[in-house]
Amino acid sequence: MANHYIYLISSLPMLIFGMKPPFSFEKLVSSCKGLIPDEDIETLKTAAMPYGKEAVEARNETLLKWRSFDAMLRNELVKIRASRKKIEPSKYLRQDGYPESIYTAHIAINAYRKPSILEAEKALDLERWRSLDELAFGHYFDLDALIVYVYKLLILEKWEKIRASGRRRLLEENLAPAAS
Repeated sequence: MANHYIYLISSLPMLIFGMKPPFSFEKLVSSCKGLIPDEDIETLKTAAMPYGKEAVEARNETLLKWRSFDAMLRNELVKIRASRKKIEPSKYLRQDGYPESIYTAHIAINAYRKPSILEAEKALDLERWRSLDELAFGHYFDLDALIVYVYKLLILEKWEKIRASGRRRLLEENLAPAAS
């Protein structure tokens, strides 16, 4: 099986934060079959898994850097929320050897200060997107570029679900008075 990263990646549509995802993660993985090695497809599937044993065992440098950044950001959010509730955060922190970062602390504080939960989550995802852009630097037609693409696609899918649930709720609220 030949590695066709150049063909595959150049055929993918550009992703822009806030856009509707052009296709699902599952469709992306299925379109990769036959174009890239099966072990790379498994790495892409691992990228979409929640943190667990597979996350610790990941061998790809971009995947490890992304998980480190995301874990640092989540740890900072835990510290902020714990201080607000006046509880000890240590039992909620990921202790996988992730260092602390002033950069991620700044991101977490800025998101926490947003007036709504939705705005805060959007600010966090925008910073995640920017971090993915940094990870993509120097990677154009390789597995690392595809991993970054997967994470961006997953962010877009998350926001599409949020938009869809909001539309559904608004429709139900507006139709409920008419039905009675």
